[in-house]
Amino acid sequence: MTIVQAQTLSASVHDRLKGMILSGELPAGTRLQEKAFAERLGVSRTPVREAIARLVSEGLVSRVNGGAPTVSKISITDIMELLHVRRLLECEAARQAASVTGPAEPFVTLRKRVSDFLGPNRPTPAEHAALDDELHGLIAKRAGSALLNELIVGLKLKTRMFDNGSIPERFEPGCLEHIEVIDAILAQDPDRADTAMRLHLENVRTAILAHVNRLF
Repeated sequence: MTIVQAQTLSASVHDRLKGMILSGELPAGTRLQEKAFAERLGVSRTPVREAIARLVSEGLVSRVNGGAPTVSKISITDIMELLHVRRLLECEAARQAASVTGPAEPFVTLRKRVSDFLGPNRPTPAEHAALDDELHGLIAKRAGSALLNELIVGLKLKTRMFDNGSIPERFEPGCLEHIEVIDAILAQDPDRADTAMRLHLENVRTAILAHVNRLF
């Protein structure tokens, strides 16, 4: 196997394991044993080991006191802190994205896709999550900071570990909020973009709290 093939295999295993974590197939506390998952995925232990190392660096997997890697547990306190930091970062990203001149086409295209989601052919949770990531990433990139984009991507991953699409009543409001954020950026209105993103994240926070209260 060439170096490129090995890297491709490692990336594929990483994506499969991450997908299992984010979908809830591997819930918090699940031990990720190299041998067991190598057999389960039909690969050697090396790409599994490399994939787990990446997941640890992303915060999706933890090693407690040097023990076996396990899917990270995120508490409601963690989620509230994550959302607070996201609000600080993403409101600024939306403001900056609306302050600069750039091609409108990427945002116009995403707006249409979000609008289509509200039609009769609803997306799968995976399709919705992918577009959500794409939009928030595009905003961060338009803001012009690679570090900001990296931080936002990491925080969104951890947030999704909590809800796993388990708050379906947020689907339509979330789409409408995304459209408002996009429209504010296209209008190059920084205050409007900041307000729209702030409202979006506040509504996410409220929905998560209500969901937790129903569970407990």
